[in-house]
Amino acid sequence: MKKIQMVDLKGQYNKIKSQVNNSINEVLESTAFINGPLVKDFQLNLEKYLGVKHVIPCANGTDALQIAMMGLGLKPGDEVITVDFTFASTVEVIALLGLKPVLIDVCPNLYTMNVDLIENAITPKTRAIVPVHLFGHCANMEVIMQIASKHNLFVIEDCAQSMGADYIYSDGRSVKSGAIGHVSATSFFPSKNLGCYGDGGAIFTNDDDLAHSLRGIVNHGMYKRYHHDVVGVNSRLDSIQAAVLNAKLPFLDSYNRARQIAATKYNEKLGGIESLKLPVKRCGVSNSNNEVFCHVFHQYTVRLIDNDRDSLVSYLNSKDIPCGVYYPIPLHRQKAYKMYDYNESDFPITNQISKEVFSLPMHTELDDDQIDYITKAVIEFLG
Repeated sequence: MKKIQMVDLKGQYNKIKSQVNNSINEVLESTAFINGPLVKDFQLNLEKYLGVKHVIPCANGTDALQIAMMGLGLKPGDEVITVDFTFASTVEVIALLGLKPVLIDVCPNLYTMNVDLIENAITPKTRAIVPVHLFGHCANMEVIMQIASKHNLFVIEDCAQSMGADYIYSDGRSVKSGAIGHVSATSFFPSKNLGCYGDGGAIFTNDDDLAHSLRGIVNHGMYKRYHHDVVGVNSRLDSIQAAVLNAKLPFLDSYNRARQIAATKYNEKLGGIESLKLPVKRCGVSNSNNEVFCHVFHQYTVRLIDNDRDSLVSYLNSKDIPCGVYYPIPLHRQKAYKMYDYNESDFPITNQISKEVFSLPMHTELDDDQIDYITKAVIEFLG
């Protein structure tokens, strides 16, 4: 049996070695390392894949979130509603811009934004909502967009974990993650469903004016060299990372399909165990004849009920099975955000699941022997 890894980037690379190497060599031969033609090629290809008018590549996913908020003109003191159960970068950029992160709880089954809590969090200072499509599953975007329209708020999708996922509207329409909100941000960190071999990110929007602003902000506020029209940052996707992403993009659907197959096998072997709450997905019936990816399993995250999660993680590690905990400490309890005086009682679900969740290895190269070994170890621990 191959060594088990949380993400097997080497195995994935070996299958597309010639495509990736040829793409990188094209950059090396051209020496167009910044804003080279492959950056534009990737931008256009991703626009077509997502069905959005504008993709603005940038240096990483955190920058993508920050630049999206800058492009919308959010000002210090404005409030932004997002979730307590997510990676810190979502809240980090809100705080860095002098905005106030207003945290709300998540759904107990999907771990995405609890839409029933949004309107109670809205104040006269609220300007935006940031739903996080956690672990590969979209938040309830139809309702979120309705609430945003009612209250004249921006919606910024955090798509760092949902590249290639589909959201199904109640009328059967299927739309890609990142093509719904006013603007969206994603990360191409190597472990992502579409990952480069370093740092990378992008912003998506269908708004022409906003796209123009964003393109200036990512490049020092310049549209013409040495003419700084707005305050900007230095955040560009370099050509080598674009080359890698351009080579991998045609395989994204097959990568997500492989993750879904692995998740199904996990479900089959771990289903019926009372102490395990396995991943679920909300997926309506699509009008499209195309394959639908309601959940792309960036992570295969399970809750361990009425047992010691940390002991299980240690046991799996002793069996050479890597295991992640995303996320062990809620953001409202983090030292960096104590200044906002969050109310502990507002986050019963996050407080509970942060003690219970663990993520098993999930990637495109998982094989049956590895899944058998992993699931048997989990079952052994539970007795």
